Amino acid sequence: MGSFQWFTELNGRERRTLYAGFGGYAVDAFDFMIYSFLIPTLIASWGMSKSEAGMIATSSLISSALGGWLAGVLADRYGRVRVLQWTIATFAVFTCLSGFTNSFWQLLATRTLQGFGFGGEWSVVTIMMAETIRAPQHRAKAVGTLQSSWSFGWAAAAIFYWAFFAVLPEALAWRACFWIGIVPALWIFYVRRNVSDPDVFVETRRERDRGAPHAHFLQIFSRAHLATTLLGSALCTGMLGGYYAITTWLPTYLKTVRHLSVFDTSGYLIVLITGSFAGYIVGAILCDRIGRRTSFVLFALGSFALGMAYTMLPITNGAMLLLGFPLGLVVQGIFAGIGAYLSELYPNSIRGSGQGFCYNLGRGLGSLFPILVGTLAQSTSLVKAIGGVAGAGYLLVIVSALCLPETKGKALIAKSAAR
Repeated sequence: MGSFQWFTELNGRERRTLYAGFGGYAVDAFDFMIYSFLIPTLIASWGMSKSEAGMIATSSLISSALGGWLAGVLADRYGRVRVLQWTIATFAVFTCLSGFTNSFWQLLATRTLQGFGFGGEWSVVTIMMAETIRAPQHRAKAVGTLQSSWSFGWAAAAIFYWAFFAVLPEALAWRACFWIGIVPALWIFYVRRNVSDPDVFVETRRERDRGAPHAHFLQIFSRAHLATTLLGSALCTGMLGGYYAITTWLPTYLKTVRHLSVFDTSGYLIVLITGSFAGYIVGAILCDRIGRRTSFVLFALGSFALGMAYTMLPITNGAMLLLGFPLGLVVQGIFAGIGAYLSELYPNSIRGSGQGFCYNLGRGLGSLFPILVGTLAQSTSLVKAIGGVAGAGYLLVIVSALCLPETKGKALIAKSAAR
């Protein structure tokens, strides 16, 4: 229980920020992950190829990369809380509109526009949480706990997918899965009433207003920060690419290769999602205890090993069910420390720009992994395509992590705010 005592040490402001970020990231996850459940249905209904289905996922991820970078830049200029509200509204509206589409090209357009809000939300909410936490030794735990809400959003997507397909005809059920995506827009009202910009950001803006040199987002490419930016982007590319290669195509694998029904598929995914929640908590604790880099390497090795076992070994469906928990733990646990880590790599004035660029360039490049899996699956088996592409991603994580500095315990306080 000592590992969770940190939560009792949070003040009211820190807890409200944690709650706001937790809810915002959960609804972000729902609106993004619901598409992965609907790929088999849309392929059957519209006659889409696997490459086209992967293209929609990739397009959404590319736009999320642009949206995340833009949101980071805007958050440095206009504030964390204001930009967070903009991102939530964007992904909620375009997820809902996806339910009204009638062709591949229409869905490609709405999912691409949804991606701008999806990418921006993560960039802003993790920076806001990292800056709000006063104690550096609790930063990764707080940001990791916030990110664990992804599992709740993912689980909600699985549950609504099961429920709508149980009570509605298939032609209407997939549309309802998108339509309900408008509900998360209500979370904006909680954020507006209960959360304020972190003191670190407020003080940095005051210094700028008093005549301090204005930081430009292109400073992340200066000689002092270029290596960090390149390696941080590579680290995120490997994490996200490996994750997307596995999770985007996993429902399709379970349904078309393992021949599980809609209801059985949801059951397997719930076990995987439960493991992913545990992964965030375990990963967050490990990052604060053993350091960011060591944690990333351990989770990358575990993700590759279990991903291969889950998709390639001739195991029974019962064994797959049991392996789902540790697989979810490692593929999600690797992300627990990344928000805190990227925040610690950059100074206050360009934190949003640096973190937004690294994570979302990684997301953009990682978005090529699902379409690569879909393309390779045309000439080889789906499981081999998933394994090869994911394995390359996790190797990149290990190399990048070993080349970056350790930042455990670093303070994020503006000079004039240290009083």
